[in-house]
Amino acid sequence: MNLYENISSNKRKSIFLIIIFFIIIGFLGYSFGLYIGDAFIGLGFAIIFSTIMALISFYSGDRMILGMSSAMPADRKKYPYLVNTVEGLAIAAGIPTPKIYVIDDSAINAFATGRDPKHASVTVTTGAIKRLKRDELEGVISHELSHVRNYDIRMMMFVVVLVGLIALLSDFFLRTMIYGKGRKDMKGGGIIGVVIILLGLVLAILAPLIAQLIKLAVSRKREFLADADGALLSRNPDGLANALKKIKDDKEPLVEAANKATAHLFIENPLRTFRGSVNSLFSTHPDINERIKRLEAF
Repeated sequence: MNLYENISSNKRKSIFLIIIFFIIIGFLGYSFGLYIGDAFIGLGFAIIFSTIMALISFYSGDRMILGMSSAMPADRKKYPYLVNTVEGLAIAAGIPTPKIYVIDDSAINAFATGRDPKHASVTVTTGAIKRLKRDELEGVISHELSHVRNYDIRMMMFVVVLVGLIALLSDFFLRTMIYGKGRKDMKGGGIIGVVIILLGLVLAILAPLIAQLIKLAVSRKREFLADADGALLSRNPDGLANALKKIKDDKEPLVEAANKATAHLFIENPLRTFRGSVNSLFSTHPDINERIKRLEAF
């Protein structure tokens, strides 16, 4: 798949992802309305609320993510090489220079976000700036700019926002069920009541499954593709490979600036535990050893 086909594919997948999430949200709203006595009031509330939140998030979701990550604008005087590198690689990639942010943390990591290349940002930890060599840092930035150029950032942002919205509506519905004691005039009688109780159980387990939706939305193939595109952009696959080696050996997770909702944005999972096979089973990223192996064979 070439660059332009990948961009078109990501745009289509973004639309598909939005449709799927709105179907889930609509179902939650309809079920909640049914529980309180009027299914269509609940459906209407869910659709209107979700539409408003989606529009707000589309235009300000990147700022929310940056705020959650404690990212601060990069000072050109303090981080001249970082700023110059992003600017130079953006020109080489044929995209506008994204805004540049820094997270004050000794862990080595980075991520990109935004709704499109014109409204994108790249964020790097101070650990990456201080502990990576120049070609390694260039490799990391090239990887993130590839996400920007391929419109991966739009899908990543939608996942963060819509996952949070579904979790919020699910929690609201469950709390109403637990503390509201239902409606005596609920239409449909006993069978519908049983269905609603079962629905509540499904909603109770929905939030943990959101992590699986994230993993499906931001696929392993997308990370591999960003690695390959980044190697082509920097013209130095060894730089990114060596950076990934240092990230692999870094024993400090980025727990203060990252969470389960934003972990998939980073170049490598910032919440990894470094032990056990369960971690790889639920990882939002491909195995880092396989990524290094592919880059070294590039």
